[in-house]
Amino acid sequence: MIREQLGQRIKELRNATGLSQERFALQIGMDRTYFASVEAGRRNISICNIKKIADGLGISLSDLFKDL
Repeated sequence: MIREQLGQRIKELRNATGLSQERFALQIGMDRTYFASVEAGRRNISICNIKKIADGLGISLSDLFKDL
């Protein structure tokens, strides 16, 4: 449940940047297929990778988890 909610939140925030999954994943140094599985809520992502995503989105970890 939390994986799906987090994935949806990441997807919404990434879409707001106008970047594709591939471009965003490349920008943060993450494999596109791994990142796609995170957005789909199929990956139990580590806190280190969550931080990479938050940094790539230009937001804090608390903002990333806001309203989840």
